[in-house]
Amino acid sequence: MDISSSTRFISRRSPVITRGAMVASSQPLATQAGVNVLSIGGSAADAAIAVAAMLNVTQPCSTGLGGDCFCLYYNASERAVLALNGSGRSAAGLTLDRVRGEGHTDRLPRRHAYTVTVPGAPAAWYDVHERLGRLPLARVLAPAIRLAEEGFPVAPLTSMWWQAGADEALKGRAHGGEMLTEGRAPGPGEIIALPTLAASLRTLAEEGKAPFYTGAIAERIVSAVRAEGGELSLEDLADHDSEWVDPISTDYRGYRVYECPPNGHGLAALLALNIAREFDMREFPPETTERYHLLIECMRLAFADSAWYVADPALSPAPLDQLLSKDYAVRRSRGIDPTRANRAVRRGQPEGPNPGSDTVYFCAVDGEGNGCSFINSTFLSFGSGIVPEGCGYTLQNRGLCFRLEPDHPNCLAPRKRPYHTIIPGLCTRPHGGRSADASRAGDLHATFGVMGGMMQPQGHLQVVSGLIDDALDPQAALDRARFQLEDGAGEAPVLVEDAVSPEVLKGLGDRGHEPRIVSGAERHRFGLGQIILTDSSGVLWAGSDPRGDGCAGGF
Repeated sequence: MDISSSTRFISRRSPVITRGAMVASSQPLATQAGVNVLSIGGSAADAAIAVAAMLNVTQPCSTGLGGDCFCLYYNASERAVLALNGSGRSAAGLTLDRVRGEGHTDRLPRRHAYTVTVPGAPAAWYDVHERLGRLPLARVLAPAIRLAEEGFPVAPLTSMWWQAGADEALKGRAHGGEMLTEGRAPGPGEIIALPTLAASLRTLAEEGKAPFYTGAIAERIVSAVRAEGGELSLEDLADHDSEWVDPISTDYRGYRVYECPPNGHGLAALLALNIAREFDMREFPPETTERYHLLIECMRLAFADSAWYVADPALSPAPLDQLLSKDYAVRRSRGIDPTRANRAVRRGQPEGPNPGSDTVYFCAVDGEGNGCSFINSTFLSFGSGIVPEGCGYTLQNRGLCFRLEPDHPNCLAPRKRPYHTIIPGLCTRPHGGRSADASRAGDLHATFGVMGGMMQPQGHLQVVSGLIDDALDPQAALDRARFQLEDGAGEAPVLVEDAVSPEVLKGLGDRGHEPRIVSGAERHRFGLGQIILTDSSGVLWAGSDPRGDGCAGGF
């Protein structure tokens, strides 16, 4: 089947509205699995893990057990926001001197075994479920296991991405055939089963996370990486742990927006929102040159900072209090010229101590009002392309995000977490008339995320502005045409969707942005977002990105 008609993005979507519970994800079968778990009494965390596993089956080019994940969780009874860092570290035996000595002085090669970091997803799924789940893990994972065994029809856009990733990452690789059908990627609507992935998911359901870090699966992971010249060891896997951490947040026009702290770059989204807060958006109507220009310039400044300050906090802690302060936002906002792009922007220096996209995003809200914002990725399509024998999933190449400059905070080092592009988002509103406060969350307003590499904080800025500045419903916020600073670089052209008007394109060009129009299937570069919003009466409103195969559902 020709899928060109699937990439014109002309269908109209309305928000999905319900009073009970809701899930939004990038695959309808995954959304259905999460809704089914909620319908039998599962929590938002149970639903999220069910969705994560189902997406590993239905969208394995983007996510899975071989990758990392991050989670934000709103506990309705305590009005508290929890954060989990489920990212892995580099190998203990992999040093900067070794890598540079082998001629890698700029970046590691895209699919090199050196880029494989410890997969954090199995432990994180287990740990989130153990703390916040209500149903047995085997029940939560059962839909994904059954689908992987019996087979499923591949969605049109997923088929396109599967093909592109398989051509580069899987073909010719040992055990890559476990994720192909007759040596090729499945076509749109073609049924494929993934029996070895089903076996891995069953191991997690029946034996927990241990086999992935100290047992038979761990041995297969190490064997696969070392066969391709990597350094990952059994000790590296055994030493892995998930970390419950304090989220970071900022007040945006009376709402509090939460992100996970570094090593993820949710900091970039908060920095941009802080700067945007210094302007009255009512003076800049939506989808005008003035609004786009302002948001682009806020993002340039934020990326200039996050490119330096986002690193493993255990080794290079960022001065978060200073970076997120109002005084710092005011100083940074003064660098914005309303008539001209600043493409040579530099990182700022906060006062105080200075220690100097292929992804899936999904969210769930349960009947008690708990909300789970969850993101999972193997980084590039199919990650490293390395498939541990008999496991049915690829190992991530997240180590590609390390810098190789010795003085950079995100420089490659043994047992270090790299800069991470995947970020879940969450927003609360004041409770009982009380102003937004970092010490205790208000009422859940939205779980949200926009996946896609460096697009993610840019997507967060744009959808939060749509939800709060313009009071859009979730679907309208996701439908709105987006911009993207390519690779997060201030000097790069600005990518804009073809839905942006010619007048705005001219206006951006006149201001020095060098806009480049993106259309058709390439629009996936702007990310695939999901949003669930809880209004003041408890009604749930959900949207799913029109640039992908997904949907929202509930009851």
